[in-house]
Amino acid sequence: MVLKSLTARMGIGAVCLALVGTGPLSAEPVFDSLAGAWSGTGTMKPSDGPREKVRCKVSYNVTRPGRSLTLDLRCASDAYKMVLSANIEQSGTELSGNWFESEYRQGGKVSGTNNDGLIEARIEGNTVAALVTIKTQSNRQSFLMEAPGSWMSEVAIELKKETR
Repeated sequence: MVLKSLTARMGIGAVCLALVGTGPLSAEPVFDSLAGAWSGTGTMKPSDGPREKVRCKVSYNVTRPGRSLTLDLRCASDAYKMVLSANIEQSGTELSGNWFESEYRQGGKVSGTNNDGLIEARIEGNTVAALVTIKTQSNRQSFLMEAPGSWMSEVAIELKKETR
């Protein structure tokens, strides 16, 4: 029960990571430079436990040049495993979309803005609400999720684009 609960909590971090795929707002197209594989590490801080290291891999697929993105995300720690998919659209600077974690059947909505490479977003599900700040610089991405009072109070992940 504790492992399943903790794994479900991991989904929040992954949802935040799904937003990383939105990249900076610059010359069109917005999403094209993100296509491909990214990987990295970070930490999660549950409100009732110690900080946990996490490893993640993300595959981005641009489905409508510059404005629509799907992603597949896999994250794991010593205690968790999670698989997440998301669809994100951008119109002007506004972001919207949805996410779904298939192993634990949790999902919800994504909304926010992308202004000059700074993404400020809100993720929501039946039992989840969090604020996310994301920056992309060249082949590196970082994000911070903060959900004070929630069962997962903070998630911070650094990603690097894999070269082929």
